[in-house]
Amino acid sequence: MIASIKHNYKNYTVDFSQPLDISLPLTNDNQNPIAWYQDEPKIEPVTMGDWIGKVSEGKSSTNFNNIFFNPHAHGTHTECLGHITKDFYSVNQHLKTFFFVAELISIEPIAVGDDFIITKEQVEKALNGNNPEAIVIRTLPNIDNKKHKNYSNSNPPYLSDKAATYIREIGIKHLLIDLPSVDKEHDEGKLLAHKAFWNVKNIEELNKNARLDCTITEMIFVDNSIKDGSYLLNLQMAPFENDASPSKPILYKLNE
Repeated sequence: MIASIKHNYKNYTVDFSQPLDISLPLTNDNQNPIAWYQDEPKIEPVTMGDWIGKVSEGKSSTNFNNIFFNPHAHGTHTECLGHITKDFYSVNQHLKTFFFVAELISIEPIAVGDDFIITKEQVEKALNGNNPEAIVIRTLPNIDNKKHKNYSNSNPPYLSDKAATYIREIGIKHLLIDLPSVDKEHDEGKLLAHKAFWNVKNIEELNKNARLDCTITEMIFVDNSIKDGSYLLNLQMAPFENDASPSKPILYKLNE
């Protein structure tokens, strides 16, 4: 299926038969990425007495698995500001549209002491004046190890709060990144980039201009074959009533 869209006063076509998947699958082995000091996710058949929910065991006509995982720790996930607030907010209630024009940019974080940081200046330069609805940040070097890495206690790169503020101020509503968090792993709970992006000033009582309809998607993976530039993003998400949900962001090339 080919559709037409208009962006920045230009007409584009989108071929929906050519999806570019930038999500990481959930597996129950050491190929699954892990963060936040969790164990591997579990996918295992239901067992009730001598009955096992697995066709190959010969006692069931169906495969009938339980899945135990944490959306923040075990792969690609999309979160809303309920991730950092005292009151409950569900990403399923606040993400209501799913197609956005996105700009994919590649950035090599800058060494600052023991940290590696994505700065406002880097983001501004990479966007080159574009004001998309969504931004997809691929960090460099872009190695396959990201697909399987255990990020716990590794001090991964992160986004500066000034960069997150800039992204908010130019009107970007959806931020996607190939890291386990936009914030520093050990930051004493400050969560400066999360707060700056969602414009959350007080976690106890949400300010009126907090961005309830904006999302952060973490632990994506953008293959090197996908070039920087503008895409149509389909932000697919499982309908969990939770602050975060496993998600499957898909890019489609915009053809002039």
